[in-house]
Amino acid sequence: MARRQCSTAGVAVTAAVLAVLAVLCSGHPVPGGFVPLQPHFYDHTCPQLQSIAHAEDPRMAASLLRLHFHDCFVQGCDASVLLDADGSGRFVTEKRSNPNKDSLRGYEVIDEIKAAVEHACPHVVSCADIVAVAARDSVVLTGGPGWEVPLGRRDSLTASLSGSNNLIPAPNDTLPTIIGKFANQGLDVVDLVALSGGHTIGDSRCVSFRQRLYGQNNNGQVDRTLNPAYAAELRGRCPRSGGDQNLFALDPASQFRFDNHYYHNILAMNGLLSSDEILLTQGRETMELVHRFAANQGLFFEQFAKSMVKMGNITPLTGHAGEIRKNCRRVNHF
Repeated sequence: MARRQCSTAGVAVTAAVLAVLAVLCSGHPVPGGFVPLQPHFYDHTCPQLQSIAHAEDPRMAASLLRLHFHDCFVQGCDASVLLDADGSGRFVTEKRSNPNKDSLRGYEVIDEIKAAVEHACPHVVSCADIVAVAARDSVVLTGGPGWEVPLGRRDSLTASLSGSNNLIPAPNDTLPTIIGKFANQGLDVVDLVALSGGHTIGDSRCVSFRQRLYGQNNNGQVDRTLNPAYAAELRGRCPRSGGDQNLFALDPASQFRFDNHYYHNILAMNGLLSSDEILLTQGRETMELVHRFAANQGLFFEQFAKSMVKMGNITPLTGHAGEIRKNCRRVNHF
């Protein structure tokens, strides 16, 4: 796939979502059971759609990529992360979980895309597939690699607050814990280091890395794996208390450009999150991969694309499982 370059940082990012749409090779849905995802799943049922959602926000590309990640790690890639509470008490929205509350963004963009999709092809395209395609196009539009997105996911009827709290890797998790959380999803160490490279775009909140500046027990000790000069700079806007929501670029050198500079930051001890820097300091295999991806951006792009396809295939609902939501925020009967 040819790469498209984005505009410079600070210019509005256009999240162009090409929902290339289809049925299976036979042209008919397979009754029941698991149906493999396919890039051309909607070719016959909605071939003309080219929905474009404009986000006047240069941070939105990273937000849509993260939205896909947080969706797939809980119940699989089923758009459960988009659901609001259903009013019946059957489940609590994942939007209230620790990883998502006051942090996860992009719901309105997905809503806008879904509205355009429903206008063109009513009740055909799942919200889960929209999230997957939006993540891919966000990477491409910020200068990163493209990949063919397998399609055919269906949407869940439930959400899991506990799953969101416990299954998504946290900024302060140890490397063995993060490796375990990835392994639970069928993702290996190579996938872990490659997908972490998504931190080449986007921001993090002060609350997510404060302990690196002031110590786990707030004793004022800077994390020894953090560049002291960088720590001093960060302390200027991330105080010992307060300022929890203050935002910091994960990759200050190229905040809105998808490249391999994230790995150069780690090698310079400028990884913002503990979960970034431990890739270098806590494991030989992860350390070697950091060096390899820092030295070869093409290699990183190739592996990132492969790992995104692999992540996007985590236990999808297919066939007659789940549903195709009309509104991404609620199940059809609510």
